Amino acid sequence: MADKAYRLGCDIGGTFTDFVLLNDQTGEIKTYKCLTTPRDPSDAVEDGIRGLEKDTPDFVEKLDEVIHGTTLVINSIIERKGAKTALITTKGFKDVLEIGRGMRYAPYDVFAQFPKPLIPRHLRFEVDERVRSDGSVLKPLDSQEAKRVVREILNLKVESIAVCLINSFENPTHERMLNEIIEKESPGISVSISFRVLPQIKEYERTSTTVTNAYVKPLTGRYLSKLAKRLETIGFQGKLFIMLSSGGVTSVETASEFPVRIIESGPTAAVIAGQYYGRLFHIPEMFCFDMGGTTAKSCLIQKGEAGVVPTFEVGRVQRFMKGSGLTIQVPVVDLMEIGAGGGSIARVSRLGTLQVGPESSGADPGPICYGIGGTEPCVTDADLLLGYLDENYFLGGKMKLDKEAARHGVEEKVARPLGVTFIQAVWGIHDLINETMAAAAKTHIAEKGGNPSLVAIVAFGGAGPVHAYGLAKKLGAPRLLVPPNAGVGSALGFFTAPRSFDLIRSHKVTLTASDFNEIEKMLKELEEEAAKILKKQASEKNIRFERSLDMRFVGQGSETNVLISGRDFTKMRKEEIRRRFDEVYEKLYGRTYPDSEVEFINFKVRASLPERLIQFPTLNQTGKSLKKAIKGNRKAYSPLARDFISYTVYDRYQLFPKAMFKGPAIIEEKESTLIVGEDGSVSVDDFGFLWIDLK
Repeated sequence: MADKAYRLGCDIGGTFTDFVLLNDQTGEIKTYKCLTTPRDPSDAVEDGIRGLEKDTPDFVEKLDEVIHGTTLVINSIIERKGAKTALITTKGFKDVLEIGRGMRYAPYDVFAQFPKPLIPRHLRFEVDERVRSDGSVLKPLDSQEAKRVVREILNLKVESIAVCLINSFENPTHERMLNEIIEKESPGISVSISFRVLPQIKEYERTSTTVTNAYVKPLTGRYLSKLAKRLETIGFQGKLFIMLSSGGVTSVETASEFPVRIIESGPTAAVIAGQYYGRLFHIPEMFCFDMGGTTAKSCLIQKGEAGVVPTFEVGRVQRFMKGSGLTIQVPVVDLMEIGAGGGSIARVSRLGTLQVGPESSGADPGPICYGIGGTEPCVTDADLLLGYLDENYFLGGKMKLDKEAARHGVEEKVARPLGVTFIQAVWGIHDLINETMAAAAKTHIAEKGGNPSLVAIVAFGGAGPVHAYGLAKKLGAPRLLVPPNAGVGSALGFFTAPRSFDLIRSHKVTLTASDFNEIEKMLKELEEEAAKILKKQASEKNIRFERSLDMRFVGQGSETNVLISGRDFTKMRKEEIRRRFDEVYEKLYGRTYPDSEVEFINFKVRASLPERLIQFPTLNQTGKSLKKAIKGNRKAYSPLARDFISYTVYDRYQLFPKAMFKGPAIIEEKESTLIVGEDGSVSVDDFGFLWIDLK
């Protein structure tokens, strides 16, 4: 539509809130960045829109879509600020949240702690019912007992109720009865039914996911409703979409009903942008690296596809130790996250060595150089003191940095206690965070069968381009790609994400005994349910479906995902399914077992609408020269020279197609700064992407 020319991407991070305004007709992109407002994130959203209006007046009236990513859900879980929630489960299973998988994440640590369940034991209730694993009813649910339990829960003034009964994924009759009783007894109360949230095998994972959904559902609903109304008051009349953890976008209604699916809403967007660039430039192996103020997120993208995994953890007691958090069983982009950002705090460890992160100063009080109350030296302070950042051009000059305060903080808190020189301290902070990220990246790439010396690194985030060159050197990567507006890469990624939704249903049956007509009926039901969800977002009929199967050898504890595209299951042969499973299994594990029986566990469907991709405008070359792009020179630290040397500073907005130059160079734009060492060469393509080749 001519009068709806704009789309707005808004990503709320731990430190900054990023905005990208896209004109679909011209391809023009405007950006904005402001500090996050943790007490009410919608304050920052309005601040950003008002800031963009100064440059593009009246754009709000012409907005077709606002696509939003938020850390609200994950923060409410970590900080335990969700709703007072009760759980109804089958008799004998009220302690499944503590029992979990019965494994210790640190077997030799006698003091190892586990996360407290989101629902305390006194708010967990049982009903005497039982459904067998094949879906047959062993003991019917007594409706009178169910009413008594529901009334007892309501007397405790809970805000939300989770219902998760044994084997309900095969037969949800009893869960539906409980849902009807709750709605009659207390219309309007928040309810999460496991058959709707996660109709999947594995009791602990299903209960944990349903409980998490119930815990954050009232808070998420209130926030999204408030955000929608706030946007309306400033003139927005378009559609509001929310980023899913799986890499798609969905409607506010769906996100409010299933908030557990938007836990990794923000970090996912940069990966989706990287995936788009990988396809655009035909890069076989790309390492997407997004470093913001609080964390660094990365993902290996192979053949233009970012992997999606079925489970992840939140609220870990030991932040980066697998098994120490709450298990969530929803599809999420397979990204690696570590506590390495511009706000990561540098201090002397108990062993008397330098430690950087994982603790972060966040947006409030922030690094010392922000001048808003921070007293602990951070990575951004070190980057400023190394000459990599210009104290007068941070956020395009909107935020003046205090260099002397940062210098004093590093000397007092790091250099003197460690007994090292000032230069050793600031370079140590910068280099150690690079080393931490490189070690994690090597592991992540190796686990996915990649080779660090062959990947092209694409850098996003306010701090990403500052550290990407050092990271590439440590990985041995030959090439680095920095897209335009890299500092707001996550918000830009929203425009490349499809409107999609994933559904899953468990049905355990061997391949030999399976009825393909029954399976096709189940897959059709999933497609119809997904289509209903997508039709809330758009009137388009061109919905594309992808089908896949979780299969395993009989007796195994983990599954292998097998893609079957959108084919009619009744027209497939069992031999073909077995061949596909063996091919995937052998690729993953090096061999397969042709004589062993296999079984189906989960049936999955992804429904998606046609993508509305970005049309990048080409750079204007008229009247531009490399001399005009040079802002001057600045002394900055060189690890090769082990001293401060002169770096040429370039204005990224003055660069033009086919421009080429060598390091040492600093390329500045409003939201981020790119550092290139002496042994790097930079070239600019027609769209303004910077390609850096490393020796």
